[in-house]
Amino acid sequence: MVSADDGTLLHVGVTGQGPDVVVLSGGPGCVHYLEDDELAPRGMRAWYPEPRGVGRSQGGPHDLDRAVADIEAVRRAAGIDSWVALGHSWGSDLAVHYALDHPDRVESVVGVAGHGLHKDRTWSQAYEAARHLEADIEIDWEPDVHAALSASFVQWIHESDLLRRLADSTVAMTFIAPQHDIRPSWPLRQLAALIPNGRFEELPGVAHNLWATDPPVWVELVTRICRTHI
Repeated sequence: MVSADDGTLLHVGVTGQGPDVVVLSGGPGCVHYLEDDELAPRGMRAWYPEPRGVGRSQGGPHDLDRAVADIEAVRRAAGIDSWVALGHSWGSDLAVHYALDHPDRVESVVGVAGHGLHKDRTWSQAYEAARHLEADIEIDWEPDVHAALSASFVQWIHESDLLRRLADSTVAMTFIAPQHDIRPSWPLRQLAALIPNGRFEELPGVAHNLWATDPPVWVELVTRICRTHI
């Protein structure tokens, strides 16, 4: 357990040895479904902070600034100077926010199957139309945490200087879109084009939850990409 700056106790898993990577799972408001030794990037030390108010962490609904502060609390407690930020789904968007706020603490961002920094009606229509094609995976989650973080996300993407901050970012960011993800990939392509050291990659043959459906592909991907900028 790690104590956040307000005294809230956060569950943090850790596995492996080597350069450090903080792994951020999706949701928002889900338990840390990626906390599994078999899913960790090889040759790295992986840290798994469970969001406050979820699973084994104390606390309750919170905003993005608090989520970022909690990641920083874990880094400081672990005595890590900087690390790779690896995020899946919502965790990809959180990793971008973290890198913009703490660029000196992030070696690179690896975002897999993210949503992107938008609230677009046509994207949502495409997603909803294909929902029946995506296999359901049961993951415990907290609706109140989800609602609070979702509302904070909308506020963040409307900030007047967000695009400017992205265009000025010095952090290398790689965004991966699974080929069969029902979530349209254009927001990730835009992010990769906007960020000076941005990169986009489409991963063939897999869907959104490749960590569960194709774990060997997930491990090969995150190992390869996370070790690119260390």
